[in-house]
Amino acid sequence: MFRKASLAGPALLMVILGAAVSYGQQQPPAAPISSGAHEFPAVMRQNVVAGATAVGTKVQARLVIATLVDGVVIPRDAVLSGEVTESVAKTKSDSSRLAIRLDSAQWKNGSAPIKAYLTAWYYPPEPLAEQNLAYHPDSSQSPKGWNGAGTYPDPNNPASQPFPGRDINKDQGPEPASPASSISKHRLLMKNVDATRQDDGAVILTSAHSNIKLDKVTTYVLVSGTPPVVN
Repeated sequence: MFRKASLAGPALLMVILGAAVSYGQQQPPAAPISSGAHEFPAVMRQNVVAGATAVGTKVQARLVIATLVDGVVIPRDAVLSGEVTESVAKTKSDSSRLAIRLDSAQWKNGSAPIKAYLTAWYYPPEPLAEQNLAYHPDSSQSPKGWNGAGTYPDPNNPASQPFPGRDINKDQGPEPASPASSISKHRLLMKNVDATRQDDGAVILTSAHSNIKLDKVTTYVLVSGTPPVVN
């Protein structure tokens, strides 16, 4: 009986190690940024579409996380400015192509020159925590007055209303801050998008599947120096 147990030990260990290797293959880690590069996670301030946004179009992005470059801290929400350097729509025979270069960073009390290129990486948003909006049975108020914000609106008290009225100008006020706390700590690759680096360091994104599109809510990764390139 003891001999059988001793043989089962190595066999069980091999099964555990095999499962660990299989899991590691299913969950590959994000490629590291080169030690000589600077990463700029940023949200575009305009939509960009390969083939529709012309080469030379000026673009801007808001920095999501403060970045140290050559001894200078570029703060969160700094405005990164640059231009579209390549923009080609997908055809039956050719892939979509898009390249963006950012040349400067500006913030309230300073500015700095940079040379960062759009890569195929992005940071997905963190899933929102589930909220409990159920009516509390101990409340003396009618559940019909429950507004989901934790209070019951008083029609005689405008301050208790949970949402602004229609006469409020939605465009007033400063631009909201970058959602640094709401993005994942792990980068992902854009689906069906490849990246190649040119001799001058520029990065060009290509897609044989569809036109490459950038929106104003996704945190894209721009990198100076030696970016992580996926072939």
